Amino acid sequence: MAEYSASELMVARAARELSNDDVVFVGIGLPNMACNLARLTHAPHLVLIYESGAVGCMPERLPVSIGDPALVAGALSVCSLAEVFLNYLQGGLITVGFLGGAQIDKFGNINSTVIGDYAKPKVRLPGSGGASEIAALAQKILIITPLRQRNFPARVDFLTSPGFLSGGNERQALGLKTEGPKVVVTDYGVFRFDPTSHEMVLTDIHPGVEPKTIRDNVGWEVKFADDLHVTAPPTAEELRLIREELDPERIYI
Repeated sequence: MAEYSASELMVARAARELSNDDVVFVGIGLPNMACNLARLTHAPHLVLIYESGAVGCMPERLPVSIGDPALVAGALSVCSLAEVFLNYLQGGLITVGFLGGAQIDKFGNINSTVIGDYAKPKVRLPGSGGASEIAALAQKILIITPLRQRNFPARVDFLTSPGFLSGGNERQALGLKTEGPKVVVTDYGVFRFDPTSHEMVLTDIHPGVEPKTIRDNVGWEVKFADDLHVTAPPTAEELRLIREELDPERIYI
């Protein structure tokens, strides 16, 4: 078996969560790689939509920003940012929103605004962009991020993008009709959400990772699935595509 990095495993594992029928709101970075890997492997009809207004993209190379000209060539259409949010996202046409953040808590809430107190933060972050709207209006949310304790507190310092809020039925009670977070892919394992409490549960652990490593990098008492799976490593073809076609300059991996 070929050697692979943690980032390559994250990208390959996240790509497997996407299906041929999905319409995905794509972010730059690892989500971008995962979506394009899925398109080049098991989901050739995956529809990629970027915030800049490019719809149905089929880039010949990995775009480096949402405004990359590679997104336009061969795309189904190009429209304004406002039209993407109004017609596609608010129109209920986005089946998957792919998000990340500086902090993610046990209920899948995301912070990309500040670390520390909002009035006097330790770190001021870029903010929501369109992430809050995506978290609320995409049919389901996939999250990809490295697993570190500072990134996985029991509660986020600032709630930028809603997951299941305080758990239970609170998301639904506030009128959010979409599914919310479904999967969190990290460099140590994969989390899903308990259907009742909506708390994260580790369902897949990556090869060679010990449960203690998971516990040490999560800011709450993490729950493990009874039928915990070991993640399948990237295939030779997935690695070839990642290394030779998607990121030959090793910008992301």
